[in-house]
Formats: sequence, C-alpha cells, structure tokens
Amino acid sequence: QVQLVESGGGLVQAGGSLRLSCVGSGRTFSSYAMGWFRQAPGKEREFVAAIRWNAGITSYADSVKGRFTISRGNAKNTVYLQMNSLKSEDTAVYYCAATTATRRATSLEAAYDYWGQGTQVTVSS
Repeated sequence: QVQLVESGGGLVQAGGSLRLSCVGSGRTFSSYAMGWFRQAPGKEREFVAAIRWNAGITSYADSVKGRFTISRGNAKNTVYLQMNSLKSEDTAVYYCAATTATRRATSLEAAYDYWGQGTQVTVSS
C-alpha cells in the first residue's frame, strides 16, 4: 500500500520560515516526480512546487518562486519544501503528491497518483 506522510506544518509569523517533509512508502518514486500542492479555505487546490527525482529538475508556482525550495532527501522517497519569507496568503493545507505517470516536474494535478493527508500551515500577520 502506497502512503505519503507529511509533517512540519504549524503556526508561524509573517516573514518566518517552515520546512515541510514528506516520506513515501510502499513503492519507489525515484524514477518519477514528486510535488507539493496547497489548498486555502474556500479555494481550489493549487500547485506549489515539483521535482523530477533522478534529475533534480524543479518547477515552482510564480507565487512562491524565490521564497520556497523543493528538494530531495538523502533517503529515497523523501522530499522537502523549505518555505521562507512566509506571507499570510501562504496559509493553507499543504499536500505532498507523487506521480508514476511522468518523469517531468509537472504542475498538472491530474498527473499525480498518490497524495498525502495534508499538513496545516498558518501564517499570522
């Protein structure tokens, strides 16, 4: 059974930082891509960042470019999202996702097969 488990969310003041972690189990994602999405209250889920595992190629939403960094852990199936200079509009539930459909660091939500349960990030202004 495939599982993705996120951790690292919490409450932080505007301008602060958080690092989210995601650990996958049940299969190897090292040939594919993993990503982060988020959903704010009353809004649709949106793409945040993605990484092509075996090439380290990354992509970001314009709203987080220059502030967030996605990276791979040394352990297989581990991905991080370092979030700096957080703003109140970054408040959302953050989801880790993995795709076996493509090797590209895609922003397309429909391409992702597996999802974590989400972790809450709240940024106070």
